[in-house]
Amino acid sequence: MTDTPTVALLGTGIMGAGMGLNILAAELPLRVWNRTADKALALGEAGATVASSPAEAVAGADVIVTMLGDGSHVREVMEQAEPASGQVWAQMTTAGVDQSELLAIAARHGLRFVDAPVVGTRAPAESGQLLVLAAGSPAARAAVQPVFDAVGRETRWVADDATGLAASRLKLVVNSWVLAITAATGEAVALAEGLGVDPQAFLDAVGGGPLDLPYLQAKAKAIRARDWTPSFSVTNAAKDADLITAAAQEAGIRLDVAPAAAARYHRAADAGHGDDDMAAGYLASF
Repeated sequence: MTDTPTVALLGTGIMGAGMGLNILAAELPLRVWNRTADKALALGEAGATVASSPAEAVAGADVIVTMLGDGSHVREVMEQAEPASGQVWAQMTTAGVDQSELLAIAARHGLRFVDAPVVGTRAPAESGQLLVLAAGSPAARAAVQPVFDAVGRETRWVADDATGLAASRLKLVVNSWVLAITAATGEAVALAEGLGVDPQAFLDAVGGGPLDLPYLQAKAKAIRARDWTPSFSVTNAAKDADLITAAAQEAGIRLDVAPAAAARYHRAADAGHGDDDMAAGYLASF
């Protein structure tokens, strides 16, 4: 393993595309694959090798990065990839606390598994400012750190053993907060409109005080402008809310906000807004 590992990036959607550009900017050799091939072409034009299959992308790579829709997609793609013993697998998809099938794939192929979900959406991915939450062995850390340095502003190693999925557990807690804020923002703006209140009056009332948040202001601005340009889609928000709810149930914890948020995001997706930004969960109020 060198200081410039060859990277195979499986998944070049909203998040993966930005991450890939920053991996290239760090001058790491990059091979990419995406189910919808057109979404990988921009990375090819930027210098990546575009593979026609997961196996072609992974062959000879030092580090495999998966950034896909959910755990089932990761399992399907990695079964096609035919990875080799000794490769480092940075599993960066938010896949919840039940990744037993993924851990089994890693064990079966002799991969060094790193649990490494990220905090951030499109803009941080494009600017290399993601927060990487990671758990993995010290040997795997050394191999994958150049990749994390390329895509993130910081890496927080939360455990030396990836099998406990400590990073994924922390990611669900973070996302429970993000999804709750976004859903509450949509409801507050919808309530203001329904009561004949200018939503800006609400934003001004909390602005600059302890109830204010930059994220509240950003999502409220998008809602008021009906700007649904996706940074993190409604579909992904619904998926993560489901993962949070399932994890809480497994832990014997009763949650009320996360299941309610999941219902809103699913309702918005069913209405045709699945590919829109999660702020479009606001539309579930009507």
